[in-house]
Parts: sequence; structure tokens; C-alpha cells
Amino acid sequence: MSIRPVKNLIKSKPTLEGAGVHLRRAFGFGNTSDFDPFLLLDDFRNDVPADYLSGFPWHPHRGIETITYVLNGTVEHADSLGNQGVISSGDVQWMTAGSGIIHQEMPKGDATGRMHGFQLWANLPSALKMTAPHYQEVKSAEIPVLTDDDGTQVRIVCGEFWGKRGPVDGIAAEPIYLDISVPPGKRKILPVETTRHAFAYVFAGSGKFCNASGPLAVPTEGVGWAVTKPPSEADNRSLVVFDSGDELEVQAGEDGIRFLLVSGKPIEEPVAWYGPIVMNTQDQLRQAFEELEKGTFLRSGSEPASRHSS
Repeated sequence: MSIRPVKNLIKSKPTLEGAGVHLRRAFGFGNTSDFDPFLLLDDFRNDVPADYLSGFPWHPHRGIETITYVLNGTVEHADSLGNQGVISSGDVQWMTAGSGIIHQEMPKGDATGRMHGFQLWANLPSALKMTAPHYQEVKSAEIPVLTDDDGTQVRIVCGEFWGKRGPVDGIAAEPIYLDISVPPGKRKILPVETTRHAFAYVFAGSGKFCNASGPLAVPTEGVGWAVTKPPSEADNRSLVVFDSGDELEVQAGEDGIRFLLVSGKPIEEPVAWYGPIVMNTQDQLRQAFEELEKGTFLRSGSEPASRHSS
């Protein structure tokens, strides 16, 4: 077994999206090869309604899947094919845009005005870029929650972990999407398949993700290998990018740590990306925007296979 070293430790950056929603972006709209098949992760956490109520009005998507996971407040969604609903605390909406969809997402706070959730974009391989769009909407009660002997708790949104499988299925990248809480002071080793890219996003508490053997040895120009300090502590709004290995280790801080752990099999295809549309070539990208202008973006007869949980 080999512990995955930390490749990079990044703080999410403030940005504006939609009609003026204040959020933090962990990664996206740059070189995302380290995250393949994932393209973007946004943390939309706010307790000032004026900073998020404008929401994400009608906009198109093609060639990707969007995954919205809500912790506080609600998100009302609707699309061009007639789907509509509300996801609230603990719920997940996994939308496969495929050949094209136009939708809107409008966040609302809880009784105290708090809003918190995440949106992750997953790429679709070229063979599925133009597949029919569909939704999987999962209520909190459907998501398995496992508790280990040391108190570590894992919510399995998607994929298989510790012998249990999450409710979201049929996803191209075969992702594993976990919400993990490790109690104060506990050290935990978690399995991650070697063939996957993996990252963690810390959103409560703090901890250290590091090699169990201690300090990392890294190559340095002219002097061979040099020993460096272990990665610095990952706290709230820290993105941890892992190198290769089949396990990762986390040492929780004095307040414990809670983080998303996401992994997926790389697609390793060219990416042509502008705004909400992700294709493989610039010609395909231009065609998508030309279709938007002409009103031919949506494929007629591509009625989505919808799954709405009660």
C-alpha cells in the first residue's frame, strides 16, 4: 500500500458567478489536467442574502455534468425540458447536460439567511458529449451514512466506499464523491484507487494530509533529493490535490475536520471550453454557440430520463 503525497495545497478564491453570486472557486477555468475528469468546484457559502439571491438565471450547458450538493438553505431549479424542483439540506442534484440544456438555479437561505453548498463540474467523454440530458435528484435520506469505530463519518453521494454504494449511478467518469468527517485528533487512512485523480476540499475544522512516513522527499535541481517539511495544515476552504497512490492519510486537528473527497478516472481527451459549454475542439465549441444564436441548441425529441425522489 502507498500513501498519496500532497501534490498541491490551494486556498479557494473569491469570485462572482451567475447574476452576481459571491462564492469561492477551488479550481476551474485554467489547466485542470490534475483534476481530470473534473473541471470546476465552487463553494457557494454565504450568510448575506443580498450576495446570493440573484442566483444563476437561465443559462445553457453542453458536454458536461453538474453536481450540486446543498448543506444549508435550498436551491430551486428548472430547465428547458420542463423539469423543476427544490433541493435542500443534504440533497444532491446530478445533471447530465449532454447534447444541451438550458436551466436556472436559484439559491435561498435557511431561516437565519445561511446558504451553503457546492457545485462540481464533471467532463463527459467525446462519445457522450451529445447524449440525451437527464437528472438524478437525490434526497438526503437516500444517501448512505457510515460511521467507523473511531467516530469517522462518511456520506456516500456517489460511487462505492467501505462496501456501500451511493444512490447516484450511471455517471460516465465513475466518480466517487464523499462527505467525510474525522473527529478531533484522529488519524485516518482512506482508500483511493491508484488509477484515479483525487482531491479533498476542506470546509470545516482543519487537519494535515501527508505521507505516513513523515517528511516528503522531493527532487531539487543540482543537489538530488531534499527533505522538506510535511504539507502545511489544510483548514477551511483549502483544496488538497493528491499525487498517485492507493490510500490517503489525514490527521484531524483539535476541532476535527470535514471535507469532500472526490476521485474519478481521467478521460484524457482534448478540452475546448468557454463558459458553460465544454467540447473537444474549437470547431465544436463554435458550433454550439452558433446554435445558441440560431435557436437550434436544444435537440428536438431528446426528452430526458428524469428521476425525482419524493
